[in-house]
Amino acid sequence: MIKNVCVFASSSNFLDEVYYKDAEKLGKLIGENGFNLVYGGSNLGLMWACAKEAKANGAKLTGVMPEKLQNMGVFTDGCDEFFVTKGMRERKAMLDSISDAVIALAGGFGTLEELSEMIVQKQLGYNKKPVILLNTNGVYDKLNEFFEVLIEQKFANRNMRSIYYIAQTPEDAIEYLTDYKPSELNVDKNAIYAR
Repeated sequence: MIKNVCVFASSSNFLDEVYYKDAEKLGKLIGENGFNLVYGGSNLGLMWACAKEAKANGAKLTGVMPEKLQNMGVFTDGCDEFFVTKGMRERKAMLDSISDAVIALAGGFGTLEELSEMIVQKQLGYNKKPVILLNTNGVYDKLNEFFEVLIEQKFANRNMRSIYYIAQTPEDAIEYLTDYKPSELNVDKNAIYAR
């Protein structure tokens, strides 16, 4: 059962307003639909826009932050649980271990790194979690095109398309999450390495 939804997102306060609106809407829907939110613990950017709305609508907030960022003072005291890790690798491992699903909002290199790791974890059969990209303002269109290049040129298997879902709206993301049924991905050698 999906209860804890991990959100990866930008910590920038300098984005177009459309990104904050979608982050807030997603947070609201996470709370209204009975999910809890797991995130990076920041009081900045899309992270906080989503988290504060989730909490305002009934979600429990769990933040996970590396000590270097905590020392910069970019954390919030609004979390119900807050964990400090040694570094980014430990942070990602903890986010993964306490979440049942992943939604990537618009973000930079950190968001891409977190998202890529979750896709590979699922590809190799380490989890069966839903992995969703929220495509606000078409931010992930080019990434999806690149994924298709990887598949077409055989750097990745065709079954990779079933590992992630690209949602066009917050409502679409929540609908996919609530209807999600884990598939039995074939993770044998041929499925991973063959065409």
